[in-house]
Amino acid sequence: MELELVRWLSENLPPHPLLRIGIGDDAAVLHWPTNGDLVVTTDAVTDEVDFILAETDPRLVGHKALGVNLSDLAAMAAEPVAAVVSLVLPRKGCGGRDGKQLAIELYRGMLPLAEQFNVAIAGGDTNSWDGPLAISITALGRATVHGPLTRSGARPGDYVLVTGALGGSILGRHLRVEPRVREGLLLNERYELSAGMDISDGLALDASRLAAASDCGVALRLDQIPISADAVKLSACDRATPLEHALGDGEDFELLLTAAPEVAEQIVREQPLGVPVTFIGECVTHAGLWQMGAERRLTPLDASGYRH
Repeated sequence: MELELVRWLSENLPPHPLLRIGIGDDAAVLHWPTNGDLVVTTDAVTDEVDFILAETDPRLVGHKALGVNLSDLAAMAAEPVAAVVSLVLPRKGCGGRDGKQLAIELYRGMLPLAEQFNVAIAGGDTNSWDGPLAISITALGRATVHGPLTRSGARPGDYVLVTGALGGSILGRHLRVEPRVREGLLLNERYELSAGMDISDGLALDASRLAAASDCGVALRLDQIPISADAVKLSACDRATPLEHALGDGEDFELLLTAAPEVAEQIVREQPLGVPVTFIGECVTHAGLWQMGAERRLTPLDASGYRH
């Protein structure tokens, strides 16, 4: 099966100007630009944890597998360059597809996203076993002249911003990941950001992680958090409020950013992206996660979210 899949990939993966040697050799060879640091991320997704393969179009699974990695590069304001894909396929296949057919459909889900962001699928590995599908992707990116954006640069007094709207991703956005690559690059180029990350495990939990990395606290203004229509729809089916979904659902893959007040206000005023950017809180001296209420009063806020 592996040889047949390699042949299919060789015939179907588009050429890329930086890929000197790709599928079919023992390792890939990339021509790496000399004017940027290498940014590397890896993420794995598995059946019955990140998706239910028996109920999901495998092309969406492939899209998600690559998308979550590109979202990590977006969080670092890095330009995606290449990805290496490793598949561990269920030996008996799934949904009437054998292992090779399943693998091809997974790649068919990745390729449009790779083309959208000019990412070379440089190689990887394929294996099979008696367990569920697992996909591990390592994505390579290039830091721009403005440098990578990290979680550790926020300071007390900085404002907290978020792109898009949050909550209810399980209704479909958890598969149709839209990595904010261009948004992260544009914001990092045009404005002086202090810190950033993507929201993968829930706003509350990820904001607490940014706070810990920056050795400060984050105080959220709950009435300012942008809530998605999916969060409202989901709240009608369970006991959680739309706000609770926005705080804790995860897999929104939006950008969580901090900047000095005057910079943040400029971003919100100019709205330079195709998605809204919203002010949702401030960085404070008290460590941890807080709710900021009337007269700037702080009360502890639970760091809800998905813990691996």
